[in-house]
Amino acid sequence: MNIQILKSKIHRVKITQAELHYVGSITIDEDLMDAANLIENEKVHIVNINNGERLETYVIKGRRGTGEICLNGPAARKAQVGDIIIIISYAGMDFEEAKTFKPTVIFPDEQNRVI
Repeated sequence: MNIQILKSKIHRVKITQAELHYVGSITIDEDLMDAANLIENEKVHIVNINNGERLETYVIKGRRGTGEICLNGPAARKAQVGDIIIIISYAGMDFEEAKTFKPTVIFPDEQNRVI
């Protein structure tokens, strides 16, 4: 049996930009992506702490070292610049493997930098 479990989480980062007229996705600073074990085009869930919104999208690589977190396309309507979000990805794996798997969870600082 395969199950979905937490793979990666960026806990509490601040939205720095929202671009409504864009194809869609979330742009994430490449330093944060590396630290959280996320790759470009990976599916993620976004949870907005400020308004309770939840959405699914995919990752676009942002400029390294900028702290950039930008919701693009229709997702831009789900948050405002300054909102705090959690970015989550999941992985499917065998039930027994999942029992010992350790997810990557990071807690960036207030400027969205890796601590």
